[in-house]
Amino acid sequence: MKIGVVGAGNVGATAAQLISQQELAREVVLLDVAEGIPQGKSLDMAESSPIERFDTLISGSNDPEILTDCGIVVITAGIARKPGMSRDDLLATNADVVGTVSEHIARVAPGAIVIAVTNPLDVMAYVAFKKTGFPPERVVGMAGVLDTARYRYFLARELDVSVEDVTAFVLGGHGDSMVPLPRYTTVAGIPVTELLDASVIDRIVRRTRDGGAEIVGHLKTGSAFYAPASAVTEMVKSIVRDKKRILPCAAYLTGQYGISDLFVGVPAKLGAAGVEAIIEIGLTPDESSALLASASEIRTAVSGLDL
Repeated sequence: MKIGVVGAGNVGATAAQLISQQELAREVVLLDVAEGIPQGKSLDMAESSPIERFDTLISGSNDPEILTDCGIVVITAGIARKPGMSRDDLLATNADVVGTVSEHIARVAPGAIVIAVTNPLDVMAYVAFKKTGFPPERVVGMAGVLDTARYRYFLARELDVSVEDVTAFVLGGHGDSMVPLPRYTTVAGIPVTELLDASVIDRIVRRTRDGGAEIVGHLKTGSAFYAPASAVTEMVKSIVRDKKRILPCAAYLTGQYGISDLFVGVPAKLGAAGVEAIIEIGLTPDESSALLASASEIRTAVSGLDL
């Protein structure tokens, strides 16, 4: 397996390092338009291999040809959020970037599975889908894994328990309209609604929705990258090792949950073929309404693009 990461910024470089350290590929390639950046960062990563004890080959280039024959391509390229910006403020610029990258992928790696990370995530997955022309199971967006990780972390700290014992799902768009599901949230199998008051859960849900903006507010000149890189690496691992993990991802829907022709965060089975199944779980009327409202926001953003 050869894996490509497009975008050598904080998210892309960190993801490339994690993928390499876990030896999820024989070769990892880093592509970026900034001259010298992918070359320098990839060499730096490679020089860590004797210490971290991995044999993954790592290289970087400004030439899209480096993606030739990649089995998976992770797209992180684009501008990041700054304080006061929403994910949707990045729409037009990043749609152009992701569209161009996707056309390159279709040309040099026609059998690849594409994982979109660039924001606004759900819309960029749709752009990659349209521009590559790949079947929908081979295009997926990283969103729910990250949002769920934030949700689980906040719950674990509130309860003073291990993050490993908290399981949860966050559905919908990667933004203010995301839909955390307390009914499906457990701590070692115990429903979180039996452990925390509704007001506390509501506060944690709000912090989860604002998780990215909270980090942007602290950093001032950048956005989150450690957790996003970990999230995309978890998805890559499930695909490469055909683990068939059920992970919340931005997947293409064809009527599931009453939504069609959109990428929306839902539970999906990730394996060697990409998105191998969409898992439909029962939702209350309020939860279903929130998910449909989230999908409506994504559709509005997609409709403004020339695809």
